[in-house]
Amino acid sequence: MIIHNLPNEYDGHGERSAIQKEIDKVEDFQTIAEVFRQLGDPTRVRIFWILCHCEECVAGIAGMLSMSSPAVSHHLRPLRDNGLIISRRDGKEVYYRAADTEEAKLLHTMIERVMLIACPINSEEEAKLDSSANLPTVYRAEQEKTVRAIHDYLMEHLDQRITTSELAREYFINPTTLKTIFKSIYGTSIAAHMKKHRMERAAEYLRETDRSIADIAQAVGYDSQSRFGEAFKEYYGILPREYRQKQGKKY
Repeated sequence: MIIHNLPNEYDGHGERSAIQKEIDKVEDFQTIAEVFRQLGDPTRVRIFWILCHCEECVAGIAGMLSMSSPAVSHHLRPLRDNGLIISRRDGKEVYYRAADTEEAKLLHTMIERVMLIACPINSEEEAKLDSSANLPTVYRAEQEKTVRAIHDYLMEHLDQRITTSELAREYFINPTTLKTIFKSIYGTSIAAHMKKHRMERAAEYLRETDRSIADIAQAVGYDSQSRFGEAFKEYYGILPREYRQKQGKKY
């Protein structure tokens, strides 16, 4: 119960009685004090704020905050015990998000008002979850921007074999989210997409340059010329040397 518009000085026994009735609820105030005590750590507040805007696993939170996973787990435990966050399991991974309770929503609002943090979700429509990635639409837009930046980086470094885990750490995005959004944008997995572009780049080199097949293999991320040859034949149906000859090249 919240008592509104009370004067600074009591002017009647009714108001005194109402206030006395509330402050006698010691257990309620104890509960409130415990919740605030759990948010007394700035790192815990940051984690709670993150989970108010997106669903993340321990590794994802650790990457965003440059912390170790055990340290993140240490802060998640009291937040969960106090009902401020909830979790779900997806295979071997556990994902966390803020609880859909009045207490969690009020704390979220309080944190943003006190710290003047601009909340990414500013309307009920924007707060609707995107079913393909289980993310708020505005947060998903930011994630899509990140995934497109990752795509551009990969295109510029076809000669390198960069793992999804490395990309996730570098760009502070959950690996599962990265793979999900990448597929929704480009229509295929990261591995399949990269193979397509590697083979197309290799074909371009074979047609337009006199670079050796071994050199071309390395240029598109293959340390082994034989493995490159197998991949190229799988994609184009003929070996690189045959492809070059078919183009009328004698390099």
